[in-house]
Amino acid sequence: QAHLVESGGGLVQAGGSLRLSCVASGAMWDINDMGWYRQAPGKQRELVATISRAGSTNYADSAKGRFTISRDNTKNTVYLQMNSLEPEDTAVYYCTARGMSGFRRGDYWGQGTQVTVSS
Repeated sequence: QAHLVESGGGLVQAGGSLRLSCVASGAMWDINDMGWYRQAPGKQRELVATISRAGSTNYADSAKGRFTISRDNTKNTVYLQMNSLEPEDTAVYYCTARGMSGFRRGDYWGQGTQVTVSS
């Protein structure tokens, strides 16, 4: 069962923008932190940004000043607005959420969405 589904990835030119979305399924409840990670070919998955249910945010240094994470708790959705994109941002972007599914609490992950930035 897919707990999280990302969308909004694609191909953009350097300097362009993308807005990623991730919606949690109805099977998830008591969702706390949500966030975005990314993984480039041959590299480990790395943090991009996180946001608490109340709206407190944290950003990786590489994202700070260019990316904005936000969420809509009524829709169980988290967003990542990415501006001033660089080729180094090319990666598969994964959404994550900490919450409950049934009686199981854990960190749940989406399938990923590809972001490619051309120079």
